[in-house]
Amino acid sequence: MSNETATSQPKKGKNLYYYQKEALNKIFKSFEDAPENYHLLYQLPTGGGKTVIFSEITRQYLKHHQKKVLIMTHRIELCKQTAKVLTEFGVENKIIDSKASLEDQDKYDCFVAMVETLNNRLNDDMLDISDVGLVIIDEAHYNSFTKLFKFFEKSFILGVTATPLSSNIKLPMKDNYDELIVGESIGSLIENEYLAKANVFSYNVGLTSLEVGANGDYTVKSSEDLYTNTDMLSKLLQAYEERAKGTKTLIFNNGINTSLHVFDTFKRAGYPIAHLDNTNTKKERDLILKWFHKTPNAIITSVSILTTGFDEPSVKSIILNRATKSLTLYYQMIGRGSRVLKGKSDFNVIDLGNNFHRFGPWGADLDWQKMFRAPNFYLDNLLSDEEIESDFRYELPEEVKAEFANSEDLYFDVKKVYRDTIQGGESSKRVLEKSIEHHAKMCVENSEDVFDALILAKMLGGDIDDRIYRYSKCISKSTHNFIDWLQDDYRKKLNTYLRGNFDEVYEQIHGHPPPEEE
Repeated sequence: MSNETATSQPKKGKNLYYYQKEALNKIFKSFEDAPENYHLLYQLPTGGGKTVIFSEITRQYLKHHQKKVLIMTHRIELCKQTAKVLTEFGVENKIIDSKASLEDQDKYDCFVAMVETLNNRLNDDMLDISDVGLVIIDEAHYNSFTKLFKFFEKSFILGVTATPLSSNIKLPMKDNYDELIVGESIGSLIENEYLAKANVFSYNVGLTSLEVGANGDYTVKSSEDLYTNTDMLSKLLQAYEERAKGTKTLIFNNGINTSLHVFDTFKRAGYPIAHLDNTNTKKERDLILKWFHKTPNAIITSVSILTTGFDEPSVKSIILNRATKSLTLYYQMIGRGSRVLKGKSDFNVIDLGNNFHRFGPWGADLDWQKMFRAPNFYLDNLLSDEEIESDFRYELPEEVKAEFANSEDLYFDVKKVYRDTIQGGESSKRVLEKSIEHHAKMCVENSEDVFDALILAKMLGGDIDDRIYRYSKCISKSTHNFIDWLQDDYRKKLNTYLRGNFDEVYEQIHGHPPPEEE
């Protein structure tokens, strides 16, 4: 089969893929059997060609019914894209945006409208909708559309989305739709070469400083505080250089300030990068996207602006430089890299927000019907950040790890040692003593004398802090002052232990005392 995007193929209702034809048949069957004012939701992954399907539905509907079709979108880019595909299908259509004149509305049977403009026109009674039999809603998980349903009580409503989970947890989709039809799965689309396969690289990130806002997702402010710090920016640059260097890359951030910091970091490192957010003019945006299209290793850093209505199949790497609790956003961001292209059958996903741990792999076999019927059950069962992070293993930075090349065992499982220690009837303080002995052994294994060992001990700061954090969770005492005191006390005790026991530990390891200084 041809490795082109699903949207670039069918013209005038021809050449629909088998799964698109199946969807069409199911939707029309539901349509024929349904009562007036029936609300149907159709799910299909990003890149599966939703616009193609509803353009063909529009074409067939207008051919067989004496009524009009209205298609609603929430973004001007989606409006234009939809109008273009409809025209390719031979459906004449009129875009209703803020500049549109409605004097010639009688000449059209199909309208494509921005939701806010449509709301204003309907409230002003400027658009005649008495003849609209079918209303199609693109990206139906956004709740901005529901306020318009009252105008269409005699129309069949078809919502389409990649993720049938509402953008507002308080307004579940099952309250607005009668039935969900689930389309082809991501796994099947990948297997049949309609979508590219994601290679996911997840970097463990401490997110406990993030706060959740009223909308159920992390606040921009707490995200900005975390993702603009030097450590996180270095981690991002390092991840890019390890996994995505030289590929066309999209970086998603939660906040304009973060994106600007990312832009500066990559610019200073000499990489071709542009920043894009919703304050850019249309002209600036078009120039940036044109540059991105023709530059092989271009990078765009943005703030959710490219999650919908953006189609650039040559994207090879997606970086999630943010955490989200929205499955929809997770799927939309990754979906931007999933378009197939000649010579491209896979793409990279670099996750710097523990999203992979929270939601599982992109394209996992999710039960959309269950999520549609019981969204809270799904949302309530997502792991919290603390649960996710409790399973992380702290990894020493590569340059530090190199200093401990003679040590085979660098990992100390605080939780397990704590459990064994308490079950053995010992005091919890023994856990830290055992940890100090383990760290001391690592230092001695890689040193010739006590001075070398003390220098190495200084390099273990990150590992020490991680062990103390886990220990504080085990004993359920985690005030900042207590943790600071424990971290400080641990470092002193490790140094004291090395000074007092270096020779003895060295002999245990090597079977002979350290060499005498000449």
